[in-house]
Amino acid sequence: MANIKASESELSKVVSVNDLQLDSNNKVEISNVGYSQCVRVLLQNWRQGTVGCKDRSEVSYSTRKPWKQKGTGRARAGSLKSPLWRKGGVTFGPQPRTRVLEVPKKLRNKVFSSLFWNFLENQNLISLNWTVEEKPKTSSAYNALKNANLHDKKIVLFVSKDDYLVHSSFANIPNVRMLLYDQPNAYDLSYGDCWVLLNKDIDAFKEMVSLWI
Repeated sequence: MANIKASESELSKVVSVNDLQLDSNNKVEISNVGYSQCVRVLLQNWRQGTVGCKDRSEVSYSTRKPWKQKGTGRARAGSLKSPLWRKGGVTFGPQPRTRVLEVPKKLRNKVFSSLFWNFLENQNLISLNWTVEEKPKTSSAYNALKNANLHDKKIVLFVSKDDYLVHSSFANIPNVRMLLYDQPNAYDLSYGDCWVLLNKDIDAFKEMVSLWI
């Protein structure tokens, strides 16, 4: 699928994947409407939906009438739970709910493919030759990014689901957002200045991209 040209540096090997041999006829462009639809659906589905107010049936107050109906000169009142009272129930307030929206698979893949081609053509798709330590080490991961001049950029790093060492090594680097190969989404894919994958995971990346194109 790809011919990869590698450039050697002193301590790390940065591989630019801007020369992928792909059929240009497979290139797609998505409208802003399609992209915004995917992002809006994601943000909606990520909401917890736990916000809620108590109405007058849920407020913990006595049901005793505050004062008698007539003869006091005050406005009549039947319950301390009334929305008119301080600490009373809320009328038409938000209630907990679960709202799930969906995006057609074809549209989602078009958005992914469009983002992929955008990063590819702008030479912002980079493969990093970083050797995984025997135990998680943030300093080693950061130095690898620094040697590749990526330490000051917002990065989307692709990792395998069961790659604990890589995940733990990059987890505490603020400008790195990790994304699993089997769980891509439009919001995270468009986050960074560049996409970064480890050299050992190139096959996994190609398999992921093949599902979009």
